[in-house]
Amino acid sequence: MNDTATDLKRTALTHIHESLGAKMVPFAGYLMPVQYSGVIDEHNAVRNSVGVFDVSHMGEFLVRGPGALDLIQKVTSNDASKLTVGKVQYSCLPNATGGIVDDLLVYRMQNKDDHHYVLVVNASNIEKDWNWIKSLNTFDAQLENISDRMSLLAVQGPKAVDTLKGFFAEDISSMPYYTAIYAEMRGVGLVLISTTGYTGAGGYEVYVPNPLAEKAWNAVMEAGRPFGIKPTGLAARDTLRLEMGFCLYGNDIDDTTSPIEAGLGWITKFTKEFTNSAAIRAHKENGTGRRLVGFELLDRGIPRHGMNVIDAQGGVIGVVTSGTMSPTLNKPIGMAYVPTALSAPGSEVLIDARGKALRARVVKVPFLSQG
Repeated sequence: MNDTATDLKRTALTHIHESLGAKMVPFAGYLMPVQYSGVIDEHNAVRNSVGVFDVSHMGEFLVRGPGALDLIQKVTSNDASKLTVGKVQYSCLPNATGGIVDDLLVYRMQNKDDHHYVLVVNASNIEKDWNWIKSLNTFDAQLENISDRMSLLAVQGPKAVDTLKGFFAEDISSMPYYTAIYAEMRGVGLVLISTTGYTGAGGYEVYVPNPLAEKAWNAVMEAGRPFGIKPTGLAARDTLRLEMGFCLYGNDIDDTTSPIEAGLGWITKFTKEFTNSAAIRAHKENGTGRRLVGFELLDRGIPRHGMNVIDAQGGVIGVVTSGTMSPTLNKPIGMAYVPTALSAPGSEVLIDARGKALRARVVKVPFLSQG
């Protein structure tokens, strides 16, 4: 990696991570904490109690104006017309060649008289996504990139609600999954809080203006102390999301992968026209040659991104996109693109681990049942 420490952006909380002894690494142009006390320790804290992630590197765009919904319907695969105020939707940005520019969250929000949408995009794609959406904005829609002004704390785990509920007059424990509100966070200020996350452990994501970020972090850490809250890094975020079979952009999906072959047909709605929808509809109707599947290894080893899936003669028939030793299940799991004929649960394939063929079985995802 060519990034040097001086080239990298820092979040409003970088100095806190460094003071906690976090291992800091370059990620998506930022200096980010990959782990503090250790991946397994942090992973288990989130699964069993509560952890907090600084994911302020993520991007946020505001979309306003009479044409806001028309623009979002054009650029995203899901049907944003179904969103009522306070609802959140997972979606993707299809490109012109049948692949995916990015996956993202679409929030429909209202703060006082300000009706707007918030698009939350991946850190590594902020500029690409911004330019792509702007290029398709032939509608009466105003775009604003607020990524550099916002911090994002992901407070995740079964004790997240107990950690956060004392900060809000609103009953955040009754918020349904994938909803959001603007609310005053006691001792901090106005935040956007949503019941979203990337862990499958339940919890919240709290969007905070940068000047309030340190105050919010310290307040959450203090409130979570009775529950053993842990600061949690990107490494545990990756093992947590993989146990749920959540796609990671750049690994499991990218500009060359169709939403259909990636198993994202459920966020691809053909009740409307969107970018390249005709070609993606053909993927759905005619099938694709490969599918993204979950698998578990039957032999000892750990699958890793980029390992080849091979047949009995050693011929390459697919590729591993994500892999790890699951801390919760204590078994090696991964995701891979395989020929559609081998994509049914129970199918067996081979993974080429540095010249050694490891047996693997296709399984349903999520690997771990969601609470």
